Amino acid sequence: MIILLIGVSLHGFSQTTNEKQPLAKILKQIETEFDIRFSFADKTVNGIDLLFDKSKFSNLEDIIKFLEKKTGLTFNKLSDRFLSVEQQKTEPKSKTYSLQKLDEVVVQNYLTTGLAKTINGSVEITPQKIGILPGLSEPDILQTIQTLPGITSVDERISNINIRGGTNDQNLILYEGTRMYQTGHFFGLISAFNPYLTDKVNVTVNGTKAKYGSGVSSLISIENSNEIGRKSESGAGFNLLSIDGFSKFQLSKKTELQLSARRSYTDALLTPTYDTYLERIFNNSELGEYQTQTTQVQQNENFFFYDTSLKFLYDINDNSKLRVNAITIFNRLDYNVVVDNLTAPITESELSQQSIAGNIVYEQNWSNTISMSGQLSYSNYRLIGNNSINLSNQEITQENEVSDFGVRLDFNKTIDKNLNLNFGYQLNEISVSNLDDVSNPKFRNFVKEVIGTHGVYSEAQFTSNSKNTYARIGLRGNYIDKLDDIIFEPRLVFSQRFLNDFRLEISGESKNQSITQIIDLQQDFFGIEKRRWQLANGNDVPVVKSNQFSLGLNYKKSGWLISAEGYTKKVAGLSSRSQGFQNQFQLVNPTGGYTINGIDILVNKQFKKFGTWLSYTFSKNDFEFDNLNNNEAFPNNLDLRHIVNFSTTYEIENLKLSAGVNWRTGKPYTEPSISQLNSGALIYESPNAKRMPNYIRTDISARYSFEFAEGVNAEVGASIWNVLNKRNIVNRFYSRDANGPIIQNDEFALRLTSNFSFRLKF
Repeated sequence: MIILLIGVSLHGFSQTTNEKQPLAKILKQIETEFDIRFSFADKTVNGIDLLFDKSKFSNLEDIIKFLEKKTGLTFNKLSDRFLSVEQQKTEPKSKTYSLQKLDEVVVQNYLTTGLAKTINGSVEITPQKIGILPGLSEPDILQTIQTLPGITSVDERISNINIRGGTNDQNLILYEGTRMYQTGHFFGLISAFNPYLTDKVNVTVNGTKAKYGSGVSSLISIENSNEIGRKSESGAGFNLLSIDGFSKFQLSKKTELQLSARRSYTDALLTPTYDTYLERIFNNSELGEYQTQTTQVQQNENFFFYDTSLKFLYDINDNSKLRVNAITIFNRLDYNVVVDNLTAPITESELSQQSIAGNIVYEQNWSNTISMSGQLSYSNYRLIGNNSINLSNQEITQENEVSDFGVRLDFNKTIDKNLNLNFGYQLNEISVSNLDDVSNPKFRNFVKEVIGTHGVYSEAQFTSNSKNTYARIGLRGNYIDKLDDIIFEPRLVFSQRFLNDFRLEISGESKNQSITQIIDLQQDFFGIEKRRWQLANGNDVPVVKSNQFSLGLNYKKSGWLISAEGYTKKVAGLSSRSQGFQNQFQLVNPTGGYTINGIDILVNKQFKKFGTWLSYTFSKNDFEFDNLNNNEAFPNNLDLRHIVNFSTTYEIENLKLSAGVNWRTGKPYTEPSISQLNSGALIYESPNAKRMPNYIRTDISARYSFEFAEGVNAEVGASIWNVLNKRNIVNRFYSRDANGPIIQNDEFALRLTSNFSFRLKF
C-alpha cells in the first residue's frame, strides 16, 4: 500500500487531454459515460491513438462523428445502446464476407467492468477489461467466477468450485474447447490460466447449449483471442509467488503466434504469501503430522509450479481458418523429514500433478449462411504420489491418469436474420487408470478402464429484431458404448424483455456425465490432492444425471440492477465416495443423489467511478441415498444455507480500490456420540446435524497504472485476503486411535494473506 501511495504522489493523475490515448480506452470511457456498448474486433482498434477530450462535446452524436473522421472507421448503430465499430469496406462488391455473431449483452458491467450478462443467461468475463475485485492484486479467472451469485468454494480452493450444490468434478471446464481435468496451481489455491492472454470466459449455470455434453453443474469455457491482431502485444510481471510473461505477434499477414509462460520461484525464494499457502495445504494432511512433534524433527519441503500455453492462428483465406492450441500445467512438491540423530531422512515424499492438452481446429464458411468447424483434441492428466519410509524399507506409490481423445464436427445454418440452426456430432474416448503399489508387504493393484461416448445434437436459436425476445431449444443424444446406454438431454432458454426495464428468463436442461472424482481414502496422495478420477461402470460408479429448471427476473435502470433467480436441481447417480464423507458413511459405497432448491438475489448500483453490489443466496441442499440414514434425506456436505457477498469498487483516473465482505453459514458436519464403545470404532450421531461456526472474510485490494516509459505501461497492485485474520473453519471431522480419546480435527481456511504484483505491458 505504501508503494501504491508513493506511485500516486510521483505520477499523480497524469492523464491529460494533451496526451494521445488508445482508441480502446476512449471507447471504454464513452461506454461508462453514456451507458452504451461498442462491439468490435481487437484488430479493428489496436494501434489507433488520438487526442480526445470529452469535455469538448455536448452529446454522443458529436463524439461519434469526431471518431469516424479521425479514425476512418464506421460506427453502426445497432440499437439504442449498441454500436458496432468496423473498418470501411473498400474491397470489390463480389468479395465474400463472413460475420461472427456474438451473444447479445443485456447487462453491461455486471458486478464490475469486464463482466457482462448475455441474452441467453450466461455470464461473459473479459479478463483484460475486468475491474478490480477484493482480495486480488491481479485478475484470477477462477477466483473471479466465485464472485457470481450462487457460486462459491466451500474450502476456498479454485479446484473445488461449488455451483448450485455440486462438486467441482460436475463442472465442465473447457480451455479452447478441450476439457481440462486440472485447473489450479498450489494444489487448488491459484488458477492455472493466464488472464492476460485470455480473451473471454463464458460461465453457464443452466440452459447450456446442446453442443456441450457432460458437466451436470455448469459450463466454464475459457478462450484466447481467435483473431489476428494488427500489432504485437507483450507483457511480463511478478507477484509474491511467481513470475510470468505473454506475447502475441504476427509471423505474417495471415499468421499469428500467442505464447504465455509462468513459473513460481518458491523453490529458490520464500515469501510470507508462500508460507500461508503452504500452511493451508498442509493443514490436516499426512505431511503435516510431524508439525506436532518435538524440535528434534526437521521438515524440509521444496515446491514449484509452472504453466505454458501456445496458440497458432492461420487465416488460410477469407473463408477458412486453422487454429492450433496447446497448454501444460505442472505442480511438484518434494518433502522429507529428518531426525537429528539420524543421517538420512526417515521419510521422503514426492507429489506431482501435470496436465497436457491441445487441439487442432479447422473453420470453413461454405457460404454466407452455412459454416462448419472441425476439432481434434487431446487432454491428459496425471497425479503421482510416492512415499518412501526408510525405517521400514517401505515405498508406497499411487497414480491416477486420465487420457481424453475427442473429435467434433459442428455446423451452423443461418435461416434468416432471426433464426439460426446448430447441429453436429461429438466423440470422446476417455481412459482412466489407477495404481496402488506397496513394496513391503508386496501389494500392487492397477486398474485401467476405457469408455466412449458418441453425441449427436441439434438446436434452434431465435432472436427478434428488437432483441426483446430470445429463445433457444435443443436436444442432445448420447450413446455410452461401454454401458450400451442411450441418454437424451433436452435444453431450453427463453428470455423476454417487457415494460422497457424488466426481463424474464426461463432456463432448463437435462445433462449427464460418465466420469467423476472419488475418494478411496482420505489420506490418498498424502491428503493434499486426495480425489482421483474414475469412469462410470454401471455398478458402484453409475452415470451421473441431472435435471434443472430456473426462473429469473431482472430490472435494470439508471445504473441499478436488481435480479432474482429461483432454481431447482435434482442430481442422481452419485457414488457416496465422490462426496467426501468423513463420518459413519466414509467406508460404505451406496449410490444416491441430492436435491437443491434455492434463490439468488443481486442488487448492483453503478456510478461513474463507484460501484457496489450485494448478493444473497438461500438454498436447501439434501442428500438422498438408499440404505443410508434409514433412507431419509439429510443435509448435503455442501449445504451452505445462506451466502452473502458485499463489495465496493472505486476508480479515480488510474487508481482502483476495492473492498468486500464474504459471509456464509457453516458447513454441516457429523458429531460423535457421547457414549462410545470400547471397540475403538467411532459412533456418530445423525449425519450432518451440526454446523461449523459461520464463515466470514474481509478482503481489500488496490491497483495503480501509469506510463513506465514511452510505449510501456505499468501496473502495480497490492491486496490483503482475510484482512481481519479470521480463523475460519472449512472442514471438521473426528478420529480415534484404538480406545484412545476422540480427536477433533479442524481444517482452517487461509489466514491473513498479503500479495503484491508489478506488471509491464508493451
